[in-house]
Amino acid sequence: MAPSEPGRTGDFAAAVAVAVSTLGPARLGELADRIGPRSSPPGVAVGQPGWEEAVIAAYLHGVSAGYAGRAAETRVESVWSGPSSREVPVRATARVLMDLVAEATMELMFMTYAARPYPPLLTALSAATGRGVAVSIVVETLQGAGGGLAGSEPAAAFASVRGVQLWHWPTGRRGHLGARMHAKIAVADRRALLVSSANLTSSGVEENIEAGLLVRGGAPPRRAAEHLAALQTSGVLARLLSGVEPAAGN
Repeated sequence: MAPSEPGRTGDFAAAVAVAVSTLGPARLGELADRIGPRSSPPGVAVGQPGWEEAVIAAYLHGVSAGYAGRAAETRVESVWSGPSSREVPVRATARVLMDLVAEATMELMFMTYAARPYPPLLTALSAATGRGVAVSIVVETLQGAGGGLAGSEPAAAFASVRGVQLWHWPTGRRGHLGARMHAKIAVADRRALLVSSANLTSSGVEENIEAGLLVRGGAPPRRAAEHLAALQTSGVLARLLSGVEPAAGN
């Protein structure tokens, strides 16, 4: 079935949409390569042998390239916690955070200064680890906060989620007295990055007025994840096994 046949274009386009959502742009391009070249060979006219395959292959290559180009684009949205306004609709931090966790298929990376159990996030993270997503969360510690945080260790907020890797910045590895682990980010599959003033608490993602930016596509999500991974592998950040900071310098 060629996309140019009258009455069947819609069916063909729908089938291609299903294929790209199932296979992804790269594998769709590979499928197109098996069917035919990226452009119709010279001299192949409608009705000649192979013309249908040539048209289908060219169409699939075009769709694959379009999706790949869109993925490479950088799209930025503003994200807010707290009261909304009818005049200027904006994305809500809680909704964006849940969407990022839900869409992740391979990797989720977080950094937060404060953290308290936030049931919707904990449920979403449990579902993510259950489907095989690698989840790592960098938190500040009570010792590292130097009195700036009270109550339980921030890492304790995620104690109910199995499979989460918890990290911190040991006080003995901080080059300056009083330095804090103050970043608040979320990265999904190195393709989407949320940078926000909101901590991973119910007040941070729902109640306070907090502002952030959601970046999809392009280099920023990938570079943020690479930087965080480099801090982990180089030893700047260390694993937390029990939610309590090891002795200084460890």
